[in-house]
Amino acid sequence: METGKQNGQPDSLVRGLTSVSATGANIIDMVGVGPFITLPLILTAMGGPQAMLGWVLGALLSLCDGCVWSEFGTAYPEAGGSYAYLKHLYGEKKLGRSFSFLYAWQLLFSAPLSIASGCIGFAQYASWFIPSSSHAFFSTKLFHIPVVLSGQTLIAMGACLLALTLLYRPIGHIEKVTRALGITVLGTLALIIAVGFTHFSAKQAFSFPSGAFHLDHAFFLGLGAGMLVSAYDYWGYYNVCFLGAEVRDPQRTIPRAVFGSIAIVGTLYVLMNISVLGVVPWQQLVGVTSHDAAARQYTMATFMQTAFVPHLWAHTAASVVVILIAVASLASVFALLLGYSRIPFAAARDGNFPAIFGRIHPRYRIPSVSLLTLGGITLLWCFLRLQDVIASLVVIRIVFQFLLQGMAALLPKHRRERKQPGRFRMPLYPLPILLAMAGFLFILFSRPHFMAELGIAAIVLATGLIALVIRRRSTQA
Repeated sequence: METGKQNGQPDSLVRGLTSVSATGANIIDMVGVGPFITLPLILTAMGGPQAMLGWVLGALLSLCDGCVWSEFGTAYPEAGGSYAYLKHLYGEKKLGRSFSFLYAWQLLFSAPLSIASGCIGFAQYASWFIPSSSHAFFSTKLFHIPVVLSGQTLIAMGACLLALTLLYRPIGHIEKVTRALGITVLGTLALIIAVGFTHFSAKQAFSFPSGAFHLDHAFFLGLGAGMLVSAYDYWGYYNVCFLGAEVRDPQRTIPRAVFGSIAIVGTLYVLMNISVLGVVPWQQLVGVTSHDAAARQYTMATFMQTAFVPHLWAHTAASVVVILIAVASLASVFALLLGYSRIPFAAARDGNFPAIFGRIHPRYRIPSVSLLTLGGITLLWCFLRLQDVIASLVVIRIVFQFLLQGMAALLPKHRRERKQPGRFRMPLYPLPILLAMAGFLFILFSRPHFMAELGIAAIVLATGLIALVIRRRSTQA
């Protein structure tokens, strides 16, 4: 059903996103700062350039899960994505209402974590120009999680506020910003790839350590840790599904945006990381000296300096790429806030969340309260460290979104409805679903501190159940 101005409803969203813009929104959500700062993490996890296997398997996992999102997105092209899918598939008056509420509840934790990772990454690269910003003014621990206030914290918060400013406008204007940021992100990746392959050493890029592919316990432990990082970097291929009520021709646009963004970004990720390893030795990116520490924090700046040594403008080239990466990370913050702000809005419009989240700005026709609330919580998460943000985010998201959604795709109700005309139908059903769920479970159970990290998800679930009971009683009173 068309919404907004097309059907004369003044208090609804507008279908204004084309296939190009929807794919762009996915791409800037996927890329952000992730691939530019996580290469040392995945190299350390797997112990060498065999870490490329993590990127390839991450892309395959995304393609399998993308089949699920495309089926649901064309079946229920509504605001909120997973919220709507869980509600419809588990029963609107049965488990579906509870599951969709719990999903929207956990989003108040996980979405700001995801957005904050982009803000923190932005601040980390911005500190290239302000080295003193990394010094902590104050630090403590809250539930064993480090909380830090530094100049980088303030820069990260500033990035969040800037993204909120860019999003506080009509969807038509947002579409133009999305296209511009998408071009910048793709241009940054293309620049790094071009520089890498013009200064490339194949011998260095593929200098595998002894026993790199020995399939022992350590290999699979490293692969699990590496896939956790690559999964984080690929996430965002489903951003268009959260904007289902604002997409033109969703039956075509949503699958194109999902698979197109995975194909484009996956190819660029693999090429970029191979090109970097052909210039900067992988041993330097996993080393322990102070020089190696700088390489890990500013990997792409080190890459540019190494590529253009001994030219006098090597430092200038590094500074340019730092600026481009900072813009890319800001773009991911923009895209994440854009997509996730539609979920509490959808839950409120459905009567399953506080009504205030369902308010639409009278002039801009955007879910302003939902947008500002997620932005405000993100400001708090900017006090955490990036590695803690990523680990907490991945565990919560797998438990509350990907596994619940995968199981829903196997329900008899969906098996019957997927045969209706005008919808995307995944090939080889249900094999992609089973492969995706197996991949996510492997990431979870291969974690050395799996039970401790699962405790975070348990806390979110417990608080969500309490909030659900309170809300049910208040609505029945």
